[in-house]
Amino acid sequence: MKLAARLIEKPWGQLQVPHHAARGCLDSRIGEVCFDHPGGAQMPVSIKYLFTSERLSIQVHPDNDQARSRGHLSGKDEMWIVLHAEADATIGIGLKRDASEQELLQAISDGSIVQLVDWRAVRRGDVIYNRAGTIHAAGAGLVLLEVQQSIDLTYRLFDYGRPRELHLVDGLSVARGGPHDASRDCSLADGQSRLLPSGPYFGAAWCAGSIPPGLPIAADHFQLVVVEGEAQAAGNTIMAGECCLVRDFRQIVLTPSTVAVIAWPVPEALACAA
Repeated sequence: MKLAARLIEKPWGQLQVPHHAARGCLDSRIGEVCFDHPGGAQMPVSIKYLFTSERLSIQVHPDNDQARSRGHLSGKDEMWIVLHAEADATIGIGLKRDASEQELLQAISDGSIVQLVDWRAVRRGDVIYNRAGTIHAAGAGLVLLEVQQSIDLTYRLFDYGRPRELHLVDGLSVARGGPHDASRDCSLADGQSRLLPSGPYFGAAWCAGSIPPGLPIAADHFQLVVVEGEAQAAGNTIMAGECCLVRDFRQIVLTPSTVAVIAWPVPEALACAA
């Protein structure tokens, strides 16, 4: 089953986004291309493209317990796969040092939060796992593929003067004021298929012409996004930039030139969506 592509405009998005769904949107700043179930069903894990021309807000996501205590279905862990990065592109992930809530509030007030964030140079093939509670911001000049818990729950801490709402009380209450835990980060520079570092709520695989071993047979479903080339999935042809849902990853057939990402929920994520 193919999922429906949905375009989302953002002030930090790109003009003339290189995605088939954005044809004809030459004057729109497209920041995200999301994929929705055609029947409106809620999926516990989602995949989307991000296109950035400016830095995103400095922000944070709550974890499951924090989100549920506020009446939400789940928190938000996410993983970024860098598909394109301009020469000077960076991602802000974690802080350069530990900082208390009061220090963070002062840094937000005087703008020094920008210097406190750890801005790291990134290039195509970098994979960054962003745990809930990590202060972060994607930089300009990026095309990212994001695998995430399927919820739009972001607390903005600082937005460079853009006229958008901040969420300081909620954000500071869930933020971990310290460096990023890079233990799940990796690189795809070798061009090989591999399982990506999994979190507690979803798993994912990078497929460069083949599906790597180790995908769970018992997962409830799988989402396939074709990044380059095309694939067959349960009798459907999936082109670059398209996403489909299958019940069994063995229904997916790749060509040697296909580059794709497969993602799936783990039982905890399924419980969040029940």
